[in-house]
Amino acid sequence: MAGSILILLWLENEISFDKFHENKNNLYELYSLTSNIDGQPRAVNATSQPLGPALIQNYPEIASFTRVWGLRNWLLSANNKSLISTQGFIVDSSFLQMFSFPLVEGNISAQLKDSHSMLITQDMAKKLFGNEDPVGKIIKTENTDNFIVTGVLKNPPVNTRFQFDYLLPWLYKNTQNDGYANETERWLSNNTSTFVLLKPNTDLASLNQKISDITKRHTGRNDIWTHFLFPLKKWHLYSEFENGKSVSGRIETVRVFAIIAAFILFIACINFINLSTARSENRAKEVGIRKVVGAGKGLLVGQFIAEAFLTACIAGGIALWIVQLVLPSFNILISTQISIPYQNFYFWLYALLFIVFTSLLAGSYPAFYLSSFKPVSIFKQQFKRTTAAITPRKILVVLQFTFAIVLIISTLVIRSQIQYAQERDKGYSNNNLLHVDFVGDIDKNYLLIKQELINSGTATSVTKSMTGIVGGGAPTWGLRWQNENPSDTNTTITLYSEDADLVTTARLHLTAGRDINIYKYRSDSSSVILNETAAKLMGFKEPLGQIINEPHNSRQLRVVGIVKDFIIGSPYDKVPPIVIDGPGAWFTGMHIRFNPGLQTNSALAKTERIFKKYNPAYPFDYKFVDEEYAKKFDDERRTKTMAGLFAALAIFISCLGLFGLSAYVAESRTKEIGVRKVLGASVINITQLLSFEFIKLVIISIFIATPLSWYAMNKWLEDYHYRITLNWMVFFIAGFLAIAIALFTVSFQSIKAAMANPVKSLRAE
Repeated sequence: MAGSILILLWLENEISFDKFHENKNNLYELYSLTSNIDGQPRAVNATSQPLGPALIQNYPEIASFTRVWGLRNWLLSANNKSLISTQGFIVDSSFLQMFSFPLVEGNISAQLKDSHSMLITQDMAKKLFGNEDPVGKIIKTENTDNFIVTGVLKNPPVNTRFQFDYLLPWLYKNTQNDGYANETERWLSNNTSTFVLLKPNTDLASLNQKISDITKRHTGRNDIWTHFLFPLKKWHLYSEFENGKSVSGRIETVRVFAIIAAFILFIACINFINLSTARSENRAKEVGIRKVVGAGKGLLVGQFIAEAFLTACIAGGIALWIVQLVLPSFNILISTQISIPYQNFYFWLYALLFIVFTSLLAGSYPAFYLSSFKPVSIFKQQFKRTTAAITPRKILVVLQFTFAIVLIISTLVIRSQIQYAQERDKGYSNNNLLHVDFVGDIDKNYLLIKQELINSGTATSVTKSMTGIVGGGAPTWGLRWQNENPSDTNTTITLYSEDADLVTTARLHLTAGRDINIYKYRSDSSSVILNETAAKLMGFKEPLGQIINEPHNSRQLRVVGIVKDFIIGSPYDKVPPIVIDGPGAWFTGMHIRFNPGLQTNSALAKTERIFKKYNPAYPFDYKFVDEEYAKKFDDERRTKTMAGLFAALAIFISCLGLFGLSAYVAESRTKEIGVRKVLGASVINITQLLSFEFIKLVIISIFIATPLSWYAMNKWLEDYHYRITLNWMVFFIAGFLAIAIALFTVSFQSIKAAMANPVKSLRAE
């Protein structure tokens, strides 16, 4: 029960994502649907900034809209304190009316109406103002703009996609220069999340058809994206799209662990059923006497189910205590914070239903089985233990070990897939490589920082870049080149950027040409480096010197180098075609290659002093690239750990039942064992006799579990481009483990029975 409750708490957290909003049934996110990218439509949840206002003006079905613009790593200063905020949002004033984020201080209808107002969360208020009332206080952002705190929000719950420290009004964004030359250019830039609240009973299909081509109508272009609305109830679990349609996502993991929870509970119930029916002879006379004195079958069934219910209630109480003990460790494993909602009435209702269901599942068959005994047969001692080749008890043992073996195989396959991806050649070296985001004056003083890092011997090389090298770059389309294949120009190409020394800093493998250096070569302002996949896509036999046209920015790019493929996105995906641009792209941070002759702590201390010198207002914040790369395996690693833990639990529970059954079988065959020993049977002979019956059932389980797990794991692996091929050794190891564990479990009772003195067992004869 404890194992199942843990999984159910996690499932409830996953399923309830953003379901606490009062308007959840009418909330939708705008998606843009590109046409024929990589041979199929692609859906992305990014839109232009004018889209929301245009929708509310022209479509009466839409009750409200809000845009959300993310702000990461902003410096907030107040009350003589400064800190870097992980995440903030710029939103329209309707955000709090659409989404249910309650205020603990302030009037919700008056919020976000002034361009320099700010809402902060309870945690942020505590960090900046301690126990003081923050309302009316001033917070400075990025050492430039002052905002008045007009309210304090409750901390966002863990089960929402909107994790933020503060909210700023969209009116503030309107006061900033957005850099667009005209309105058409603003419509063509998809950089904002847009959400709408529909009026009740709106026909979604009809509205989607109406708004589909709104961007085309406002820009006068027919070669660009369309739009559709995606409902809140699918945001978290159905976020993967194929051909522009939602197909799956985290729902696959949710389903897998729902099945595991059911498996674990069912295995435990099988133990109860098997042990209850196995020891039925001990209660046969009780049943006979009760029937003789007038008890009907219904009364007996009720009694036995009541006994099962009482057992389930006691087990449920102990299970909650176990869950409370292990929940902190479980939260660390799943990287979230879930708790047992003791104050929630529905929790206790569901807990009662859970216990009733468990007691009915475990107790029904034993109740009907025990109540079916006939008094005459019992008192004439005609009640015999069945010796049939196929019995319900044997079927249940096979089922529970089938489930356990499927979990063992799944754990081994997931482990192999993670290891396979971890051992993949990254194409660069992430040891002693640091990434620092541009905040404050870092970008302005970049050349001074770089020069001092190298002159001090702290770093061997430094480069500007678009994102961290593990960040994935930016997707782009529509590049053109000589002798192009029209279908290839619609292939997604990953754009990355550098100013100079990326090859040296990341230790990319240069196979032809040279690195970009905008300081040494003036022409490198329009130079690019291709990876091998990009060069192959473009069909260049001699790529150096070739020209690539970028129609969006009317630029001509000249190829100056080729590097071997390197992993820039998911280690499970194919390496995409990558174009590394010079200053034509944007820069958001820098990479630093530490001097390998320095201790890491010493290098960090020197680096921090240099950054403090040129960016004194901001704390020194950095990321080690090897740690960031390791995070790419977190989801699969968590899945592997959870599957492994619950597989071990399933095996343990199965072995508990097997241990009890083997003890009963040994007890019921005491006299047979005594006779065999008197006639010369050895301890080994008797141990084999008693063990073989159970090992035979486990072998049957292996033959059933193998094709089931092969099919399930093949389906799971389909989500990965870079994946293992299922190996027969995995199934062999899982089968061997199952047999070894089962043999170890039953051998204790078998050996104990085989070594017993036959004189004691035959004394009654």
